[in-house]
Amino acid sequence: MERDKTEKLILRARHGDAEAFVELMERYKQSMYKTAKAWLIREEDVADAISETILDCFEHLDTLKEPRYFGTWLVRILINNCSSIRKQNRKCGPAAEPGLLDGAGSFGMAGAVSEDNRAFLEYLEPLNEEDRKLMILFYVWGFRTREIAELLHLRETTVKARLQRGREKIKKSFFPLVV
Repeated sequence: MERDKTEKLILRARHGDAEAFVELMERYKQSMYKTAKAWLIREEDVADAISETILDCFEHLDTLKEPRYFGTWLVRILINNCSSIRKQNRKCGPAAEPGLLDGAGSFGMAGAVSEDNRAFLEYLEPLNEEDRKLMILFYVWGFRTREIAELLHLRETTVKARLQRGREKIKKSFFPLVV
């Protein structure tokens, strides 16, 4: 039923209904934030990537061939925007890309981050950047391993192995007595 409502929103937005587009973006904002945060560190960069993605979606919604693949299309645009921002930051030098952890301990998060997002990102903290990306795509977006492999140009077996390794790292970090 949710998919049907999303597809209806997409069709309405394609026909110029701004409220439908806003509602569509509202449905995906948490997932977009978590995804951008896995790729980028600074809150300003995360906000830029999300803003650029929303603008790109608005401008190119008519190019989406199948409304049922909206989520995949959206995350691909977001990942491309995050990659562009990272490239720009590398060109600016090391000061533009701070270390993974700042003094606050959790990806340099600003106070505006919700408790749920903070807790989620803290669980991902022990993982390297690539494994965090996979976890976000799998658990936040709900992509299957085959879809993640296609999005990131990896073999499906690689995705499965890295997801398993990531789960083990999280277990060892947060539940050492259970493992």
